[in-house]
Amino acid sequence: MDPFTSKTIPLRRVVVTGIGLITPTGKNKDENWDNIRNGRGGIGPITHFDASRHPSRIAGEVKNYDPGQYFDRKDLRKYDPFIQFALIASDEAVKDSGLDVNAVDKDRAGVYIGSGIGGIQTIEVYKEILLSKGPERISPFFLPACIANLAAGQVSIKLGFKGPNLANCTACATGSHAIGDSFRIIQHGDADIMLAGGAEYPITPLGVAGFTAMRALSTRNDAPEKASRPFDKERDGFVVAEGSAMLVLESLEHAHRRGARIYAEVVGYGLTGDAFHMTQPDPDADGAYRVMKMALADAGLAPEAIVYINAHGTSTPLNDKAETHAIKRLFAGHAAKLAISSTKSMTGHMLGATGSAEAAFTVMAIAHSFIPPTINSEVPDPECDLNYTPNQGCGRDIPFALSNSFGFGGTNACLAFKKFSE
Repeated sequence: MDPFTSKTIPLRRVVVTGIGLITPTGKNKDENWDNIRNGRGGIGPITHFDASRHPSRIAGEVKNYDPGQYFDRKDLRKYDPFIQFALIASDEAVKDSGLDVNAVDKDRAGVYIGSGIGGIQTIEVYKEILLSKGPERISPFFLPACIANLAAGQVSIKLGFKGPNLANCTACATGSHAIGDSFRIIQHGDADIMLAGGAEYPITPLGVAGFTAMRALSTRNDAPEKASRPFDKERDGFVVAEGSAMLVLESLEHAHRRGARIYAEVVGYGLTGDAFHMTQPDPDADGAYRVMKMALADAGLAPEAIVYINAHGTSTPLNDKAETHAIKRLFAGHAAKLAISSTKSMTGHMLGATGSAEAAFTVMAIAHSFIPPTINSEVPDPECDLNYTPNQGCGRDIPFALSNSFGFGGTNACLAFKKFSE
């Protein structure tokens, strides 16, 4: 309802017109999709620091990343790597969309970029400087380089986008919430364009030690390429990863006016809380069940309409079992007909960036009519007994798909996408 006129305002349709990716499986959209489609993973030994004393010594690092190829030394003082990744992915997404940033109404263009942790590397570096050299050696760029909202801030400054400027921090659901909230912002007419996603750089001594202390990480150090194995009976934890993924969302009217290519349409969004435990999923998977149900209701879809689910699928014993239970509870007999995959088997778990990366992979799956595989599917788990597209992807028309994200603290997000048609 319009509060001034008491008239019902129709919700606007929202489409995806641009994708930007920098992840362990590639430094751009096309490289990522080629590797994801063909089941090539990006997990290996940690090279960012000496991890020899860590029980988990593997991660999903962005390969051959040289920040000097993207930024000058002056700017690098201002950007923790998570901000660097956000800027790189945002630049690609905008170029991929074909947007002329100088021609758009910048008051109607916004940025929504979240991070699960923010600039932990910068914090670690400056803590050492403080202890070894004293407070007078702390740079004025320290805090702006690591505060979580500065990814969105720096991107909006670079693009000149003056619409909604937001950042969220909802653990592993961050990127999905950023996209879902941006979807709602455009639906309700508060912006015409939103650049939305997540960014993360958690592969630091403290970051890895913290997750290891929680017993959350895989310790399959001798075979890192096989360590992320969602839904497999021998899974032993997730593999921490880094990167960024951004989507350009537009109202359909705006996209049509400029003749944009459309990858897919965003049609539904759900968000719930488990209210159960700070790190463990609810074994009844009630929050996961309700968030998918909410996304379907928001989209006006019956469960039987869904063909593909990009699962949260972390490769942890508890999460994969709970997610399977939630899918079976909601989809009932249709669950066995679903194509499901966890692209974390290839990227690892990118924390605050993982939801937006998986949304991007879901959108590309729809656009290319192809289901990505879940690699490292070797030993069936009787408690995870659905079709997870083991080891080999397959061609399939995808009219509707879901992308799931569940985070620490019991925060859940689900996005519903549709193959675009007028």
